[in-house]
Amino acid sequence: MKLGIMLEEEEDGTYSVHCPALKGCHSQGTTKEEALKNIQDAIELYLEVSHDRARKSLVKQPRITMVEMAI
Repeated sequence: MKLGIMLEEEEDGTYSVHCPALKGCHSQGTTKEEALKNIQDAIELYLEVSHDRARKSLVKQPRITMVEMAI
């Protein structure tokens, strides 16, 4: 899966980064490399939590089946 991210240098020389496709998925770092690693970790956690929430909601809806698809 490929996602676009926005990397911005702050006035103090640190970096903030976010993924527009994943609402609320933000991170930061003291270097570009650290910020990019941090947003990768944040994206992985975001997707894991989203997947868990979707699975739990299916328990209440027995007629719906969750199918995983690689993108």
